Amino acid sequence: MVRITSHVLDLGLGRPASGVPVRLERKAGNGWEPVGGGDAVGAFRLTFATGGYLAEQHHQTEPFYPEVVITFSVGRQQADQHFHIPLLLSPYGYSSYRGS
Repeated sequence: MVRITSHVLDLGLGRPASGVPVRLERKAGNGWEPVGGGDAVGAFRLTFATGGYLAEQHHQTEPFYPEVVITFSVGRQQADQHFHIPLLLSPYGYSSYRGS
């Protein structure tokens, strides 16, 4: 069974960005559905609601990145692996990678 984890690191402040809401969904037909079991292969996406955090911590009245969406795929041969998908966030940029 696939395991998917994440964390958000605020690069501007040099610390974890606690309290950023995140939603995990799986591609289903032409749309997306919340993950709650079932097949662990296919396209997934993590949606981070970063606007509130950036507004509060970086005093942005209109955050440049109100949300960040990271889409990734899990193949059949990867279905028993752990996927750690960090989000490195700053007020005007972000990055992600497959962690361990």
